[in-house]
Amino acid sequence: MTRPTRLRIGTRASPLALAQAYETRIRLAGADPALAANGAVEIVEIITRGDKILDRTLSEIGGKGLFTKEIDEALLQGRVDIAVHSMKDVPTRLPDGMVLACILPRADARDAFISPRATALADLPAGSVVGTASLRRQAQILNKFPGLKVIPLRGNVQTRLRKLSAGEVDATLLAVAGLHRLYRADVITAALSEAEMLPAVAQGAIGITCRQDDTRVLAWLARLNCRTSELRVTAERAFLRELDGSCRTPIAAHAVLSEDGTLSFKGNSAQTDGSGLVEVTRTGKITEVKAAEALGTAAGRELKAHPDYGVA
Repeated sequence: MTRPTRLRIGTRASPLALAQAYETRIRLAGADPALAANGAVEIVEIITRGDKILDRTLSEIGGKGLFTKEIDEALLQGRVDIAVHSMKDVPTRLPDGMVLACILPRADARDAFISPRATALADLPAGSVVGTASLRRQAQILNKFPGLKVIPLRGNVQTRLRKLSAGEVDATLLAVAGLHRLYRADVITAALSEAEMLPAVAQGAIGITCRQDDTRVLAWLARLNCRTSELRVTAERAFLRELDGSCRTPIAAHAVLSEDGTLSFKGNSAQTDGSGLVEVTRTGKITEVKAAEALGTAAGRELKAHPDYGVA
């Protein structure tokens, strides 16, 4: 009997991360019959530092890389063959020997407003408490609604929803894409428009990394890559890299690619108290990854040159 092809997927052990790994396994099986055989693809759960430390905010314990470092190590050591990540968790600079080989078709990038007490952020009474672990969300909320109070709310999606139900906060925000992947879209009170809440860089996108020299895996992942999503995410990540952004910095960006190849980009940055918000927009015809990267980089440089950038 022919031994089944083995491919090991490294992932966090959270319900959302596992849902993304299962989606990847299904797409791989559809791309190559050899990966559809029983046991051909194994999912390896890895606990990251970000999963272990839940009593402090991400900005306090190290920012970007908290949900990827241990998985990166397993990949480079050969314990897994690919790593599946929420792209908004992935640092803009990858470890040597590793490449971002694939972006799956991007889901809804918007943030979801969830509250039993109001239908929108604007409807929350002054003094209401919004729970979020995201400095980006905190900064934009306080910029528009300084009368609200924002407190840290860590944990996976299920934990945060339990805390909301228990009355620890009056509202919270989560990614629309993540809620759909967990079949919990029913909890969404409202999906926030870009004008209401500019999303995190690469929010809604799933990225897959592998070893740079693993030609077998690179060939499989090339079949899964979504070019449109890749161009959008590349522009956003170039913007973030130019600003040297991390979870310690409230930075947001969103790029949309039209059918005629026009990339429309918007990015912003602010202080954590909502002050000093600066926004930049750019458009350009984009057909190549390098052009998308150049547009995002130029947007970042423009933002840094703004006289109010970094001013509280």
